Amino acid sequence: MTSLSEFAFREEYKRVKRLGDKLSEIDSVIDWEKFRPIVAGMYDNKSEKGGHPNTDEIVMIKSMILQEWNGLSDPELERQVTDRISFRKFLGFPKTVPDYSTVWYFRERLKETGKDKEIWRKLQRQLDEKGLKVKKGTLQDATFITADPGHAKADTPRGDDAKTRRSKDGTWVKKGDKSHFGYKLHTKMDTDYQLIREQETTTASLHDSQVDLSEPGEVNYRDRGYSGAKSKGYDAAMKKGARGHPIGIRDKLRNKRISRKRAPVERPYAVIKNVFGSGHVRVTTVPRVGVKMMFASFCFNLFQLRTLKKQGVLSGS
Repeated sequence: MTSLSEFAFREEYKRVKRLGDKLSEIDSVIDWEKFRPIVAGMYDNKSEKGGHPNTDEIVMIKSMILQEWNGLSDPELERQVTDRISFRKFLGFPKTVPDYSTVWYFRERLKETGKDKEIWRKLQRQLDEKGLKVKKGTLQDATFITADPGHAKADTPRGDDAKTRRSKDGTWVKKGDKSHFGYKLHTKMDTDYQLIREQETTTASLHDSQVDLSEPGEVNYRDRGYSGAKSKGYDAAMKKGARGHPIGIRDKLRNKRISRKRAPVERPYAVIKNVFGSGHVRVTTVPRVGVKMMFASFCFNLFQLRTLKKQGVLSGS
């Protein structure tokens, strides 16, 4: 970008900032440069196919944030970054705007190298460095992430044998009277700052109790669906009665106390689905959905850090 065009963009952005720009508020809550070595490590310059992308590494990471923050497809992300000046500002007015194929290949490379997990761990270390360590306990839960089942019958093969464009790893599951198709996002948030500290993506039919995100020594508050499931931490799951064996008064009172503790656990899912619009995916496998859900969880933490900053908890950041 020439200095003249960059000056014009920055001048035009001043009007946007006066009207309010949430992206500018989340831009300063973490140190983006700390992610650069992780992304740079995905590329091997010694091979013909291993060279760095034409787009800056931080621009690529921030593009993933923009995508999940706004629930955009890859082509729509390219269109919006090209069109919206607030998006350009968030990316630092880059000389090169990533096209939709670059976005797709970048996400694939994250999946293949496991660098998405490194990005998540680096974010968690930054949270700890800000004094936001887990102190009193954690809340674990899960939510459905929907996908398109396609028009094939339920018994049509999936996986490598699938002949339709529908999700390969997505599965059907019924909860109450409602059926869901797709995947499940499991999260663990802390009770102190309500930040997502761990996250994992599975197919929808896997029961919540099969995923344990707790750490040894930490109190892990969970609902009745986890009753009897093993926990690496201190098991604070609500008790569930069996047919002919209802729970007693002590367990009922305990469940009420745990329920009050668990009150904030649905907030991340409400934000991810209703604010970001990222509760429905177009990608087709658990690892691909996992990358997107990592960035959706990343976005929620930025959203919450912005709230904590307004509350004065991050006044020094």
